[in-house]
Amino acid sequence: MNKNKLINAYLELMGHLYEAMDDTLHSSAEAMDVAKGKLSKVSDLTSEEMDKVAGYLKRDVEHAAHWLSDHTDFHSLSDWFKFDVDLVENFTLDAFASLADKTRIELAKLEQLATKHVYHSGDITSPGTFICDDCGKEIAFKTPSEIPECPACHHNVFVRM
Repeated sequence: MNKNKLINAYLELMGHLYEAMDDTLHSSAEAMDVAKGKLSKVSDLTSEEMDKVAGYLKRDVEHAAHWLSDHTDFHSLSDWFKFDVDLVENFTLDAFASLADKTRIELAKLEQLATKHVYHSGDITSPGTFICDDCGKEIAFKTPSEIPECPACHHNVFVRM
């Protein structure tokens, strides 16, 4: 297996993931699928190699995201890299930092959801106000009701406000 081929694929996949994550409609998993699709069109990677490279990138971005969650300033990436970020190529740093930050936000959202009770369309609930987990639309019930799909985006996961 050609290591340079995998390193180049890692960099290309990071670029595609950066573009896909810039579109706020994608979760990190959906963005990775989009990025892998784009890379597969222009590379000769086998599906095993593609999965391996995607796994490497996912691991690194999630690790940096966890690091950023525990540290308050953006310059703490220098500590994560264990060297001065000025030594990192500009695009690589910008893309990686952006991916790590967006992943950090997504992980925080998932953590917040995990600590709250989650409600789904079709559930029966007592009166209250609920927020769509996907778009933030609020729906309120004054009597016990069945939770519908979100009227704004048609998703079906809510948290109680």
